[in-house]
Amino acid sequence: MKLPIALFRHTVLVATVLFLSACSPKYDWREVHSDNASYVVALPTKPTTFSRKIDLNGIPASMTMVASEVDGVTFAVGTAELNDAMQAQVSATAMKTALVNNISGKIRLEKVLTMPQSMLVPGTVAVTEIEATGPTANGQTRILFARFIAKEKRVYQLVVTGPEKAVGRDIVDTFFQSFKLN
Repeated sequence: MKLPIALFRHTVLVATVLFLSACSPKYDWREVHSDNASYVVALPTKPTTFSRKIDLNGIPASMTMVASEVDGVTFAVGTAELNDAMQAQVSATAMKTALVNNISGKIRLEKVLTMPQSMLVPGTVAVTEIEATGPTANGQTRILFARFIAKEKRVYQLVVTGPEKAVGRDIVDTFFQSFKLN
């Protein structure tokens, strides 16, 4: 009996999340499905959801954020729907600039990757990933890992940020790899 590829991917995601949660008791990974955008992601605690109006370099939008926090490290997915695909592309760049400015930071790594455009449809979408650092009020260094995706009229941002010493790349990878577009 053959399993559909979407069911197989979903099973692997759930198994990975369960395995990682057994290894790290402070991270209670759970699968979260978006109510307003078509994605699924694993978050380490029960998330909070909120929406607000934002300006993406002259483009007004309503952004919905789903976020959770563990020991001062924030995990978040933000989404906004724009009028057209070109605005989504421009908005992804504006999101990147705004996030780095929010931490008074500098980008130390930026790369472009691809990911499946959905669990059901073949093809890929481009993903811009950054790593940035900035100072905190107490003289520590804040680190920001973020991914930006524009698909059709929607833009997505995935963020992990916190004190540099508290943010392990393995936790960032777990979060980023759990994100799937439906």
